[in-house]
Amino acid sequence: MTLSKRTLEHLLEAEGSIRAAIKYAAINEKPLVVTQISKILYEIDHIKSFEQLQDVIESHMKSKEE
Repeated sequence: MTLSKRTLEHLLEAEGSIRAAIKYAAINEKPLVVTQISKILYEIDHIKSFEQLQDVIESHMKSKEE
């Protein structure tokens, strides 16, 4: 099941905020902070990708059952 529209919208909004935080942190914080914030952004992207992959697998399993 794909992510709901609202969930996806909130994830995209969070990505924008995190990107802004990375930009600010790159100037004002230690590299470790930037790395940790970047990992959060990566995990959000991973959630979206995993949902798409899960949909493909579910579709394949359903077609195999028929």
